Amino acid sequence: MRVLVVEDDTSLLKVIRDVFESESFLTDGAATGDEGYYLAQQAIHDLIILDIMLPGMGGVEIVTLLRSQSMLAPIILLTAKDAVEDRVAGLDAGADDYLTKPFAVSELLARSRAVLRRRGTIGQGGELTCGPIRLVPAARDAFNGETPLNLTATEYQLLEFFLCNKDQILTREQIFDRVWGFDSVTATSAIDVYVHHLRKKLAVHGAGAFLRTVRGVGYLLKGEPHVQ
Repeated sequence: MRVLVVEDDTSLLKVIRDVFESESFLTDGAATGDEGYYLAQQAIHDLIILDIMLPGMGGVEIVTLLRSQSMLAPIILLTAKDAVEDRVAGLDAGADDYLTKPFAVSELLARSRAVLRRRGTIGQGGELTCGPIRLVPAARDAFNGETPLNLTATEYQLLEFFLCNKDQILTREQIFDRVWGFDSVTATSAIDVYVHHLRKKLAVHGAGAFLRTVRGVGYLLKGEPHVQ
């Protein structure tokens, strides 16, 4: 899974990223509101950790703009103890939770897991599922039922992104930025090649119909394979 951390205290930014990476998350970081908003707009993150007080755009403004654009990734705000009005404004704008500074990183992880469960991104045990397809992020394992899918690292990242956004169309641009990265020199044609490989591995176990092509746009993982 991938988390975006927007925090102008660079030491705290590094601590938060390190903690999430130790829990098998991929992370992106930004130290200004403008940069954070730009990264959030790419719609490739499963969770956003967002400080309210930032250089440039403020956290509440970012939440308001993202929700007005139907960006659904859960957002946890980081606030000062006396920023009650900002917390209320952020929650009213569409943030999912908040933490006041200073905080224990263990609580941040617990709250992150909680909002991901509430959004239906992960199950109670932290797994990602769609029908018989099941991912265990902590072990980076993928299964169809109890049968291992034996995915490559790239195939795993693709399937993880689809499972985090099941029933949502993902554009090729989103998929490329999420799996290969903004600065990758890999050709975008690699997306279709790897999706083909992934679909073949799912099809061997009878789950290939879950992954559908949206012609001219990208791909879609359906919650029910028979839905056209």
